[in-house]
Amino acid sequence: MRRRGRPRDRRALASLALLAGAVLAGCGTGTIWRSGKQPPPPPMPTDLVDITTVDPTILVEMRYATANNFTGQVIYPVGKCYLRRDIADHLHKVQQSLQQRGLGLKVWDCYRPFSVQEKLWAIKPDTRYVARPVEHDGIPVEGSKHNRGAAVDVTLVDSSGTEEPMPTDFDDFSERAHRNVLRGTNKKALRNMRILEVAMVREGFEPLPTEWWHFDGPGWDKYALSNAPLR
Repeated sequence: MRRRGRPRDRRALASLALLAGAVLAGCGTGTIWRSGKQPPPPPMPTDLVDITTVDPTILVEMRYATANNFTGQVIYPVGKCYLRRDIADHLHKVQQSLQQRGLGLKVWDCYRPFSVQEKLWAIKPDTRYVARPVEHDGIPVEGSKHNRGAAVDVTLVDSSGTEEPMPTDFDDFSERAHRNVLRGTNKKALRNMRILEVAMVREGFEPLPTEWWHFDGPGWDKYALSNAPLR
């Protein structure tokens, strides 16, 4: 009886040894498997700041935190405007100059996670209006300046916070939103567009030709693309 039991005991011990080795190998590489668990989201860049902490007089209406945008969907979980600190400081100076004229800024979009850029591209794959998101081995390598926290979509408001007339609403993908289209544009709207553009350019912002509301921040290329979620 004892002799017949030994082969089975040896096989059981061998199986246990293999299992123990696999567990130890996993521990050695730092790998811990938990069924159903997702890796934690990437942290937000430490120099991204909420614009209201830099200048609380700048109005914030993040359109992608509402359904009032070209997708008709709520895209952002929160309506907060995050920008790189240096970009936010430059926007604060724009606000100060406009306030001398009884005007101010309202922001419609700021930092945008790379995953959201992918959603927008899927809906509107047109590089005139949406930057094409590209990644290699899961790392973003091309995208929008918004994904860097270095671009803003803004409009003008009066001293009471009421939006001033502009050529179009936000995310108008027609030629009416282009900066060089003058025909059929209301004179007051055209004037307001120029006032906003001049104030932004003086602080180093670069206007996008196809969207009167979009401006790339000074030194945007020194910031990395990010997919950290808004919170």
